[in-house]
Amino acid sequence: MTDIGIVGYGCYIPRLRIRVEEIARIWGADGKNIKNSLGVEEKSVPDIDEDTVTIAVEASKNALKRARINPRNIEAVFIGSESHPYVVNPSGTIVAEAIGVSNNLFCADLEFACKAGTAGMQICYAMVKAGMIKYGLAIGSDTAQGRPGDALEYTAAAGGAAFIIGNNPLAIIEDTLSFATDTPDFFRREGEPYPKHAGRFTGEPAYFRHVVTATTNFLKKTGLKQDDFDYIVFHMPNGKFPLKAAKKLGFPPEKIKQSLVVKKIGNTYSGSSLLGLSNVLDVAKPNERILLTSYGSGAGSDCFSFLVTDAIEERRCSAPRTREYIENKEYVDYGLYVKLKGKLKL
Repeated sequence: MTDIGIVGYGCYIPRLRIRVEEIARIWGADGKNIKNSLGVEEKSVPDIDEDTVTIAVEASKNALKRARINPRNIEAVFIGSESHPYVVNPSGTIVAEAIGVSNNLFCADLEFACKAGTAGMQICYAMVKAGMIKYGLAIGSDTAQGRPGDALEYTAAAGGAAFIIGNNPLAIIEDTLSFATDTPDFFRREGEPYPKHAGRFTGEPAYFRHVVTATTNFLKKTGLKQDDFDYIVFHMPNGKFPLKAAKKLGFPPEKIKQSLVVKKIGNTYSGSSLLGLSNVLDVAKPNERILLTSYGSGAGSDCFSFLVTDAIEERRCSAPRTREYIENKEYVDYGLYVKLKGKLKL
């Protein structure tokens, strides 16, 4: 069997931003202290015409540019998100139609908090490996929600990344493993506009347990060691948790530095770890190895090992890099932010 992995990747981040200090100003909080405690300076904000679907379309177009394949050869589309624009109507069919995917299509919207995008990657990988499809498209895209004045409001952001999975990849999927338990650290009931969270409970029993356990189990399964990886990517609810998880697992901080996009764009939920991976692929060299461990509340983690191939050098120049989207920005004040996010209810 030929190698299976990432054939093309792409991302999209809205250009609008709001600074942490601006949100803190409205609620009478210490913006400098919040910024330092979260490790986040500002976050991305969707414009009036941007949502999970439009972000997914732009990211997918960029992935197609790098993959250099006919979109009609994509036979599966899976979009992971916590903010699908419709409760009953798929996001995946809209994206598939917009980018010209075949109508002979496996398609589903996925939900598993912030790891739904990596779950889509696992499904596509399994389907290609089984010979069911030639190429699959997995997307993590969100316009994350945060109740006004809640701690989440400082980080809940917008953005996404798309990955086309198939043969002759620019990064081989060497293996994957998942770990999940019933740990309700974060949830949003049907009809509720904002999620609820368990505060500090989301750290040790939730995020750290799952990221560390999934990664540890994966290293045992594959026989790989910390020194075998050139880059690591963890889900980024803030700028501090990934660094702490890396330390717990024995990885030096320089191996996670390239993936930490959260500082400048916030937590893009299903797009978070995938945007970190996109930023790493923008600079990774052939034969370098990448470890990715996502996290989704509820709770679970998906772990992957990617081995970069020679194809990366030529293909990644075909679409905008992640850093270009991060650096292309325009700031808004809290009033415009509230309007764009639809936080005013009549």
